[in-house]
Amino acid sequence: MLKIPLPGGARHGHYCDRIPRRQALRLGSTALFGGLTLPRLLELQAHAASQQPARAKSVIFLFLGGGPSTIDMWDLKPQAPAEIRGPFEPVATAVPGTFISEHLPHCAKITDKFAIVRSHSHDVNGHATGKHYVMTGFEAAFAEGQSSRIPTNVLHPSLGSIVSRELGARGAVPPYITMPNPFSAGGPGFFGAHHAPFVIENDPAQPDFEVKDLVPTASSAGERMSLRRKLLTGVEELQARQSSKTRAGMMTTYYEKAYDLMTSPDAKAAFDLRSEPESLRAAYGHTSMGQSALLARRIVEAGGRFVGIDHGSWDTHTHNFRTHKEDLMPDADQAFSGLVADLDDRGLLEETLVVMMGEMGRTPRIGDQAGRGHWSMAQSIIFAGGGTRPGALIGATDDHAAYPVTEPYGVQDVLTTILHALGVQTGTTYTTPLGRPIPMANGGRVIRELFVS
Repeated sequence: MLKIPLPGGARHGHYCDRIPRRQALRLGSTALFGGLTLPRLLELQAHAASQQPARAKSVIFLFLGGGPSTIDMWDLKPQAPAEIRGPFEPVATAVPGTFISEHLPHCAKITDKFAIVRSHSHDVNGHATGKHYVMTGFEAAFAEGQSSRIPTNVLHPSLGSIVSRELGARGAVPPYITMPNPFSAGGPGFFGAHHAPFVIENDPAQPDFEVKDLVPTASSAGERMSLRRKLLTGVEELQARQSSKTRAGMMTTYYEKAYDLMTSPDAKAAFDLRSEPESLRAAYGHTSMGQSALLARRIVEAGGRFVGIDHGSWDTHTHNFRTHKEDLMPDADQAFSGLVADLDDRGLLEETLVVMMGEMGRTPRIGDQAGRGHWSMAQSIIFAGGGTRPGALIGATDDHAAYPVTEPYGVQDVLTTILHALGVQTGTTYTTPLGRPIPMANGGRVIRELFVS
């Protein structure tokens, strides 16, 4: 794994198994994502697979880990009994006839810029198993609570790794980046380390945030750069004695690219949040999710293909309403709306697909201590940009937001739709080194209703 260890750390949280998110993410960290190095990451990305005409160039994937409550955010049921509907009220939005929660005021103003799919449904109701399913399209081979390694997807590649393999790099930054933590099922699977994510493991909202591997300290910069250049020189000398078709010969190009990334002004600029005006940083919100979203915009501007943002603590078994109202929804509301509006203002929204979802939703019926449990059978997913229909409301659920009453869309459909928007030739079947066929995202169909044409 190529990890960027920085001071401060992202916000901590716990899931219902009481394992701290930070601790869980560090379990097995030595082998996390297969020992990614920059040369390995860049290797083979020059060879992009055949692809369809792309609607989007990049994806920003906002992952609300733990399970956001659909019935309290995007699909309220004000006519349901009190033990179902909860205390939140629906409000009118910029799209006539579309109502969302009163605690998403910023999103309510820009519903004409994004689409809501209310009929997402699957039956994997655990956190680790659900994340594996959502990120890969395949159900996990382990039971919930039985996997301690990270990433959990040993065999099946994650969505970000598929994007990396199919599209490769297009700028100064790696094609697949996650922050402020790695996705627990965001590994490359059998693709190997060259399609693992570049992980910025720190909170961009911290005042001292910087990517220190791209900004070496004065005491170490000279020595480190000298060692990198000597390594490159050694490989070049080896290449001169061998055919350019050997692995050593091919690796020269990728070491050069790795060196260029470490010394690239464009790469440094992409990660420099301090260059953004304070008014724009405030528009996104001075929160982990808000500043991560702003950094994601800078990364896609610099050529990033898939930027994942891990925002946890949505597992509200107790105090669901207080937690959603005070801690969770304000951050998501401001970060998502700020990102979409900013991309739109810059003319980047049509070429950037923004997706916001979790691994599951919450139970329709309110439980003890004003909590909601796990519920994967109905969840809303938010899409913006990338050729999707702004203002679209797709699908519907029953009177309790328990099950879809229209055509349900599953995990494989969501992944296939994202890949389709990027112009990836969906329907591909990969073959593992042992000869096992692995269909891309486990099949799935494009959600046609989501697109303009």
